[in-house]
Amino acid sequence: MSERATREETVDVVWSGSWVAERLGVALEGDGELQELLGLALRRNPKRAHLLVSNVLGKHVPQRPSVVHGAGFELGERVRALLGAQEARRAVVLGYAETATGLGHAVADGLRDAPYLHSTRRPVAGVEQAGGFEESHSHATSHLLLPEDRDLLASGGTGADASVLVLVDDEFSTGNTVLNTIRALHALHPRERYVIVALVDMRSAGDRDRLTVFAAEIGARVDLVTRSTGTVALPDGVLERGQALVAAQEAEQAEQAGRAAHAAHAGRAEGSAGAAEDAASAPVTRVDLDWPAGVPDGGRHGFTPAHRAALEAALPAMADRIAAELGDAAGPAPRRVLVLGFEELMYAPLRLGTALEATLGADAEVRYSTTTRSPVLAVDDPGYAIRTRLVFPAHDDPADGPGDRYAYNVAGAGFDAVVAVVDSTADTPELHAPDGLLARLAEHTGHVLLAVLPSYVPATAAPTGVPGAPTPAPERQEPAVLPEPLRGPDFSSYAPQDVGWLLQDLSDTELEAPTEEREEAIQSGGAHYAESLPVEYQPSAEYQALFTAALETSAARIARAVGTVTETVLAERGPRPVLVSLARAGTPVGVLMRRWAQHRHGLDLPHYAISIVRGRGIDATALRWLAAHHDPADVVFVDGWTGKGAITRELAAAITEFEASGGPAGFDPEISVLADPGGCVRTYGTREDFLIPSACLNSTVSGLISRTVLRADLVGPDDFHGGKFYRELADSDVSGLFLDTVAARFDEMAGQVETAAKELLAADRAPTWEGWAAVERISEEYGIHDVNLVKPGVGETTRVLLRRVPWKILAKRGAGADLEHIRLLAEQRGVPVEEVDDLPYSCVGLIHPRFTRGATGADGKAVQGA
Repeated sequence: MSERATREETVDVVWSGSWVAERLGVALEGDGELQELLGLALRRNPKRAHLLVSNVLGKHVPQRPSVVHGAGFELGERVRALLGAQEARRAVVLGYAETATGLGHAVADGLRDAPYLHSTRRPVAGVEQAGGFEESHSHATSHLLLPEDRDLLASGGTGADASVLVLVDDEFSTGNTVLNTIRALHALHPRERYVIVALVDMRSAGDRDRLTVFAAEIGARVDLVTRSTGTVALPDGVLERGQALVAAQEAEQAEQAGRAAHAAHAGRAEGSAGAAEDAASAPVTRVDLDWPAGVPDGGRHGFTPAHRAALEAALPAMADRIAAELGDAAGPAPRRVLVLGFEELMYAPLRLGTALEATLGADAEVRYSTTTRSPVLAVDDPGYAIRTRLVFPAHDDPADGPGDRYAYNVAGAGFDAVVAVVDSTADTPELHAPDGLLARLAEHTGHVLLAVLPSYVPATAAPTGVPGAPTPAPERQEPAVLPEPLRGPDFSSYAPQDVGWLLQDLSDTELEAPTEEREEAIQSGGAHYAESLPVEYQPSAEYQALFTAALETSAARIARAVGTVTETVLAERGPRPVLVSLARAGTPVGVLMRRWAQHRHGLDLPHYAISIVRGRGIDATALRWLAAHHDPADVVFVDGWTGKGAITRELAAAITEFEASGGPAGFDPEISVLADPGGCVRTYGTREDFLIPSACLNSTVSGLISRTVLRADLVGPDDFHGGKFYRELADSDVSGLFLDTVAARFDEMAGQVETAAKELLAADRAPTWEGWAAVERISEEYGIHDVNLVKPGVGETTRVLLRRVPWKILAKRGAGADLEHIRLLAEQRGVPVEEVDDLPYSCVGLIHPRFTRGATGADGKAVQGA
């Protein structure tokens, strides 16, 4: 396909990104072809609101099949020229699901002799994974690599030395996905050269430099081949404004749809012909393609040059069968025909489309696109890339459960016929249902043809016993490569060696809600506390001064407890335990324990932070990461303090459930804490209930990291739980001050620590659960009848005053300086402090047991008595 023909096909009077550009200030900056190749749309995505929509990819925008295939083929020819014919024969091409599966295959065609594999989100029973990776900006992240030939990625299946790996994606935006893939595969199959191929390179200058550094780091040459180059200019606040614009458009469209439905109903009630018209739909005809035996339907399990030759030979006859069925349809022969592929199944429909183009010739206009998982806003405007969308249920029994799927720019496009191409796995009752894909297509065209390709089943797969039957849905397979930990200064104000956060970064997502609204939702059962974040408490000057004074007063006592618990862990779990703190209260303690081990023993202990959520369990993806990188038996879970022991019990139950579900075994669910006033654990620094200054503040004493978040629309089954990095609070950050002040007292406390650790190691440290009994008594005595609303200890009481709607504070009579900050916070929020006797803690915070917004005072802070 010539450059001129491609340009004639893609150019338009109105740029299909102008609607978004005018409203959000998003701009494409680059070479002259960039706006011809790309339009803009918006989507609901917490990580990136805008979507670059390719005009030559054949995913969202119907395009001539020859243009789509030609774009990839030309890139493949450029790679072949770059490598030379001999080196090109040793190359392996890897494409990304779902968007670039067809593009990658076309690149492999341009290389001529290269085998092809694409990643997949569809597990296949009995097929062993050869790897996997994550796509950080996508709404669906986990990619599996399932080649039938286990040597394909290592040597192209030739048995020779490691080959050049050519990685193909539709756009190169940050480079994260490709670099993650290369890093993972290089560890398995090191090679000297990689080539990255994309239609457009949209990286920033910083991302370009990062690729150079990365190549030097792994000691390999990394080349880049793209068709066009540019950048996306995003103004400040574009994510939030984009999300608001999407919400407004969706609300307006819903209102318009409601009015249209009402009008249609009224018309039918008056005896119009609407009902008869609604009942009419295009016929659906199944066409038998006689797909060549032994040729895979795509590159999910690998596609060799021999497969390519067999397919090329069979394409003309299959196109003839499609043309014959179109000619047999009632009425005039269709002039505009769409060949519609299905999610990852892009290449076979694309090549059927190129063959049909040749068969029908100038008498017909053939276009090609595919369905997709990606939800994108549709706006019927010439300056917007997604004019219309069809919504229908998934029809291939996906491993991640049912959900909506989409076909864009099909409705209203004037297609006389649509040829829907699916594999046999997807030929299900859902496909043929009244709200399924075929029915939705029949509403917008004169004739629907269904072509079903046999789903290729590798010889290693579990047998079904039925030739050509869909591959059975297997148990969920875990991706072999999991996300890497986040580290400062990119995530948190801690030094990168202090802690690796097993979290995903949700810093750009609005998660905060007013305290009173959160409390009402939590207690009513309308929301879980981990689905939102409290507004970060900003301490007054008086409170900040109180924190500083408390730190100076308690630093030696904290250093003693840190040393004691660390020495106990080293004695019982040594010689090189892996510290895993429960984010975020446990993380400052984990950092201090790591510093003690380094200062006193010269040990460089690994330290990670992991999320655990009451009622939801621990982050299973993070556990899998730990098991993949360390011996689970070496993992020591660390927290700041115990209250009544709820998290202690939660962790034990979560580890049991994790192992029962097939997760790696060997994790010890015991928690090591700085302070154990509740008598809930056997490894601790002290059982005194005293002020730990890190409990006085939120993120500003915890590396500027939020409490962790677990919400279904943000955290997928293979994602880490989420967290936010509050960079904007850097001026108030005292995380380093806290660590340095305590660590400065290590030498002073060394003698006391040695004595205390020896005494503890010889003592009976069995948990007494004294605190849990006290909480149950208080719950009944005060008529609360819910132990989750009783928060014992200085640390938990502080949290109640900072994050929840407190009812009253119970203070142990005679408690002194440890409660000064409690009394100050209670005064600021108008919460009564009640002096009591016989309390095993210094204080207990009671959350309002019957909270509604009416239970607060007019200022939203003071709480009226029940």
